[in-house]
Amino acid sequence: MIELERKIKTIIVSAVLVLAILSGIAAYAYANGTSNSNATSYLANEYGGYNNSSAPFFERHGRGWGCGLNGPVTVSQEYINNVINIAKNDSDVQNLLANGYNITGVRPILSGTVQVDGTVVTKATTAIVMLSQNTTGRALVTVNVEEAKVTRIVILTRTVIEKP
Repeated sequence: MIELERKIKTIIVSAVLVLAILSGIAAYAYANGTSNSNATSYLANEYGGYNNSSAPFFERHGRGWGCGLNGPVTVSQEYINNVINIAKNDSDVQNLLANGYNITGVRPILSGTVQVDGTVVTKATTAIVMLSQNTTGRALVTVNVEEAKVTRIVILTRTVIEKP
């Protein structure tokens, strides 16, 4: 009887410990999905391409799924062309394009600021230009639209080794 009680107590303590760990992980993930500042940033269109035609109504940003500020965000072709032109003027991007990379999409990053009177001012001062090279390479180019310059390039490559 005492042995059975000891096993039950061990199981209960283990279950409580697992729940405590999982709730800590969930709290950590929630805390990293929020911002302590007055401005929040998120990808305006995570799925669309140049013409924004493949964008779903629900878009992922922040901690979950929603539909923008007041619905889906539409990006003008002029904005997309401006971002692409800024990216193409950068020598490193020119090298990527010369090495077989193609521009596959432009994603503006919206920055929303809540003013003291409660109004929300939203601006897309930064954008991500996505490039791909066949199935082995991807590049993410961060463009500062206000300063008209590329601020960051992340290149991801995949190497596949086939073994007989």
